[in-house]
Amino acid sequence: MSQLLLGLVNGSFYAILSLGLAVIFGLLNVINFAHGAFFMLGAVLTWMASNYLGVGYWPMLLAAPLVIGGFGILVERLLLRWVYKLDHLYGLLLTLGLTLLLEGVFRSIYGVSGLSYDTPDLLAGATDVGFMVLPNYRAWVVVASLAVCFATWYVIERTKLGSYLRAGTENPKMVEAFGVNVPLMVTLTYAFGVALAAFAGVLAAPVMQVSPLMGQNLIITVFAVVVIGGMGSIMGSILTGLGLGLIEGVTKVVYPEASATVVFVMMVLVLAVRPSGLFGKEK
Repeated sequence: MSQLLLGLVNGSFYAILSLGLAVIFGLLNVINFAHGAFFMLGAVLTWMASNYLGVGYWPMLLAAPLVIGGFGILVERLLLRWVYKLDHLYGLLLTLGLTLLLEGVFRSIYGVSGLSYDTPDLLAGATDVGFMVLPNYRAWVVVASLAVCFATWYVIERTKLGSYLRAGTENPKMVEAFGVNVPLMVTLTYAFGVALAAFAGVLAAPVMQVSPLMGQNLIITVFAVVVIGGMGSIMGSILTGLGLGLIEGVTKVVYPEASATVVFVMMVLVLAVRPSGLFGKEK
């Protein structure tokens, strides 16, 4: 039970990161390999704000996504807008290059050994839940991640704004005829996906060692989660991320040596049976 609960914490990170990827791919049709770098930027910015400016954890939960989302707007306007109509490979290579650039800059400044970030006082300590002593902060990670994930799903799938977003990707000229600024909508969608990654980075700062390479440790697994759930599927990314986190937790008990590869084994099995993913649309 304790491993399941810890697996749910990892699954929360998988869910919120894969959600950002799914939003960007589903609405912009871009494979954003820089997602791990934006996750890292959220954590590094939180550490920098604390050590250089004395800004605490709670303000950074809002400030970091806004700042990194603003940076995402620049990336979309200056770089990504030129590859929308090209093959997916161009967007993948562009964002991969951006990832290497960002990681290289921060690695030259802070190195790769990792920086510690203290748990906020309000969430310090742990609670005895019977079968384990659960750190309060890890419980907060699960609650915050689930709240953001399902709020995002609701906005995209159940609101008028979400219908505009979906329609804008299918038939932008028709949506523009109704007076909607589609290019601005696309830009803000990318910024929102990037902001989700930065929010996950803020959540991860007290749990993981803040490092310029911390995104590398998660992004390949997160891509596997998106593929299993179905590229562009919002609910698929959320449920698959949480589910694979739980499976990973069980594997650490049953067969620890396989815990690092069980996600990719699941990906191979799912793609062999259903190439579009568990929740993806068959073409």
